Amino acid sequence: MPRGRPSNKPRTEFGRRVYDARTVKGFSQAQVAEALGVTQASYGAWERVPVALRPEQVEKLADILGVSVSHLFGEASTRRNSGPRGKARQLFEQLSQLPRSQQNHALAVLEAFVEKKAAP
Repeated sequence: MPRGRPSNKPRTEFGRRVYDARTVKGFSQAQVAEALGVTQASYGAWERVPVALRPEQVEKLADILGVSVSHLFGEASTRRNSGPRGKARQLFEQLSQLPRSQQNHALAVLEAFVEKKAAP
């Protein structure tokens, strides 16, 4: 379940790509902020308002999120690890739009299925 107060500011294009990459990885804003060494409030602004980031911050953010720097800036490049294809990718994209509690439930079912199939 999302925590905190929802922002009344729409995301910038850059912020939307950062948000999408973060949710695909299943990270909270606080987790990404900690990995970057900034406050959650500062990182939250990166997803909502135009900000001036240092090149090393952009590179570190891309590494944490598993995307290329050019992806964050909307260039034609795709993610480094493109992930699932076809129907699986579509389902994961739809899943990322659900509330966090529903995402966690769906992931628990998927993890249980994968663990059962992986067991000898």
